[in-house]
Amino acid sequence: MNTVFAIALVFIGCCSNVIFLELLVRDHPGCGNIVTFAQFAFIALEGFIFETDFGRKKPAIPISNYVIMVTMFFTVSVMNNYALNFNIAMPLHMIFRSGSLIANMVLGIIILKKRYSRSKFLSIALVSLGIFICTFMSAKQVHDINGTAEEGGVHAFLHWLLGIGMLTFALLMSARMGIFQEMLYKQYGKHSKEALFYNHCLPLPGFLLFSTDIYNHAVLFSQSSAMEIPVIRQSVPVMWFYLLMNVITQYVCIRGVFILTTECASLTVTLVVTLRKFLSLIISILYFHNPFTVWHWIGTAVVFLGTLLYTEVWTNFQAAHSGVKRDQKKE
Repeated sequence: MNTVFAIALVFIGCCSNVIFLELLVRDHPGCGNIVTFAQFAFIALEGFIFETDFGRKKPAIPISNYVIMVTMFFTVSVMNNYALNFNIAMPLHMIFRSGSLIANMVLGIIILKKRYSRSKFLSIALVSLGIFICTFMSAKQVHDINGTAEEGGVHAFLHWLLGIGMLTFALLMSARMGIFQEMLYKQYGKHSKEALFYNHCLPLPGFLLFSTDIYNHAVLFSQSSAMEIPVIRQSVPVMWFYLLMNVITQYVCIRGVFILTTECASLTVTLVVTLRKFLSLIISILYFHNPFTVWHWIGTAVVFLGTLLYTEVWTNFQAAHSGVKRDQKKE
């Protein structure tokens, strides 16, 4: 039941989180900093109360290691959200972040000296191809919309290219953080919930760098049209409601992934997260009418085919099916 509950949390939390994020971004494209700050503050507060017992519980992993991890985690979170300010469509944003397999494999080979099978390299090639197709077609759309010869068209394309650079950097930094976290867990044992708290608590002072932007968007949120919350019948600015729901669904999503990692094998976790990304993509395209060509669909299919090949779902399915047949023969 814990596994079913965790999967439900992942799908409900993560998919609905994408909806509220896009509702925020469509009205205020530059609101990434206030969204990230709100998510960090909420998860840090929850962890301070329930994980550290109001600061009385000492961490199992030295704080100095968390500082390194937090620096990478903070950079990844800010970069991913800030990239939305640079003509990056939400579907492309989600597809591009699916390239985490590529980044993990590359850094695994370089840093951990890992060796991978041919099927792993094939899966990475498929994911790379799918991301290239979607990135190229989105670049073509930006170029077509803004013109080819006009200065504004060149400026818009360079603006978009900067966003792609941010996503690439965040992808590599996220993979490096995963390797660093894996090394810490091997040395000190698994403390996922503790790491979740410190990853969200320690970066909070860093948001002082964005305090002016956060304040300005808080003012804009307060000036948005009012909506009445059905249960309590209280009117609140609609943007603050969207932000609250985004924060809550983000917490539900992260908690679901945490429970899943403690209950299931990594293969199951990877498969669930992959399917969740695909469902989020479909919701974003259909509900918000995002521009999505046939080539985008082909690229998306190739990305997720490569991801499933990487997790060896088909190989494990065949092995399980063969095991069932052998058991039937024995009977």
